[in-house]
Amino acid sequence: MKTTYRSSLVLSTAVLLACVWVVPSAFADEEVHSETVKFQDLNVDTPEGAQTLYARIHAAARRVCADTDPVMQPGTIACARNAEAKAIQKLSLPQLTAYYRGKTGNQSQPLVARR
Repeated sequence: MKTTYRSSLVLSTAVLLACVWVVPSAFADEEVHSETVKFQDLNVDTPEGAQTLYARIHAAARRVCADTDPVMQPGTIACARNAEAKAIQKLSLPQLTAYYRGKTGNQSQPLVARR
């Protein structure tokens, strides 16, 4: 009885995860959402400026990737993290990159930061 329940639970979980991973891919051809984050008012060479810019990027990534469907929430979180990392990598600002790595603990992301 326990084995049947456990097998059923594992199968249900696997199906759910497959749907979460496959469904976003099915919509990959849809319009890509973006948002411009302005920061000319910040001194991004200071820790405070980098922190403020990170907060703006983080908020924009969450808005762009937002999805109200609970089944899609894991994809939303991954989307926001990916958008954040890409934006920070594209900007390539040393203070911002250092703040991002300290905030997220993500040292594995190959971010380039030079100025």
